Parts: sequence; structure tokens; C-alpha cells
Amino acid sequence: MATAIVELRGANIRQGERNILEKVDLTIAEGEFVYLVGKTGAGKSSLLKTLYAALPLAAGSGTVSGFHLHKIGRRKIPQLRRQLGIVFQDFNLLMDRSVEDNLRFALRATGWKKGADTEKRIDEVLTAVGLADRRRSMPHTLSGGERQRVAFARALLNKPALLIADEVTGNLDPETSREILTLMRQLATENGSAVLFATHDYRLLDTFQARVVRCEEGRVFNAEN
Repeated sequence: MATAIVELRGANIRQGERNILEKVDLTIAEGEFVYLVGKTGAGKSSLLKTLYAALPLAAGSGTVSGFHLHKIGRRKIPQLRRQLGIVFQDFNLLMDRSVEDNLRFALRATGWKKGADTEKRIDEVLTAVGLADRRRSMPHTLSGGERQRVAFARALLNKPALLIADEVTGNLDPETSREILTLMRQLATENGSAVLFATHDYRLLDTFQARVVRCEEGRVFNAEN
């Protein structure tokens, strides 16, 4: 049986004093791809924020890559996030730095030192996302799809156990959205990463078959696509 990268049991997810999701049971296995669907405001982002400890687990228990969310301390949160690759809809790139400097900054922030290993890893991830020739480009010169590829490259730098994608195709046209989803699936498989892909665009579910987890009316439901 594959190792569980994510395991929530009876979890309550809260923003301030308001419960967003209640009694959440969720397991994601090592290397598994899972769609997280639901309308805007259904709780998808809150669930993802809980997994990378931006929101505390209000009740129940949870582990992500061996870290216990219900008792994680502030000092452990950076260690948890080094096990994750997180990609957002708005790319979150540093616009005053080149593509390679964006990646170099991320590596240094997670403990990599200057040197050949850093440059080799930057080459590897840019080649993987098809942007080896844009290494010195500034983000404003890239298309939306290319910026998202840079964001994926950054997320892959530390060979994460889990890739978290929060509405990453929301600003992209349908064809580019499918290309990005296919690329993410391919790269996750090559790196052995599990993926939790949040979207409100149900058309993307036809790109390839995978398990579907649905947020609706304060609960999380597991279903097969």
C-alpha cells in the first residue's frame, strides 16, 4: 500500500470564528493526482492553506508529509513547506528579477548555498518546463502560460512530496490551461510527487482521469471521476 502524504481525520477548518469546512476526512497517497473541485468560496483555498499551515487545524487531526498539523509549532512550519511545492493563480513571481533570479531566491530561502548545485538545479527545472532559453528573461516579457511554467519550476526545486495547485489556470485561456495541467501531471509523475489540483473549472477534469474531491456546503466529499 502506498504511503499517505496527506491524511486528515475529522478535521475542522476555520477562518477566524467561522467554520469553513467540518469533519473532513481526506487521504492522498504518495504519487497520487487528485482534483479538488467546488464553486468559488466553497472552501478549497482554506483546505489548501491548512495543508501548508497558513491556517491552523481547528479540530481533528492531520498529517502532511509526516508533520502533525494539529500540533505543529511555528519553527516547524518552514520545514513542512520545504516538503511542498505550492503554485498560485497569480504566479507570485518577483517582477524585478529575472527567471533565474526568481529560482535562485527560492533556493536560498530554503537553505541552498551558492554554487554549482544551485545552478544545475535551476537548469534542470527550467528544462523540465520548456523554458531553458528564457533563463535570463524578466517576468513581464513572458506570456501568462510561461509565467505559470516558471511558477511550476520554482515549486519543483526541492523535489516536493506534494504539489499544491490553487486555481493555477484561472487566468489562462482553455488551451493553455489544458497544457499547464498536462505538464503538471507529467512533471509530478517524473518527480514522484503527489498533486492536489484545486479548480472550479470542471472542464479540466476531462483532460485525464483522476480521483475527484469536492467541497460543497461546508463538507468534503470523495468521488471517482
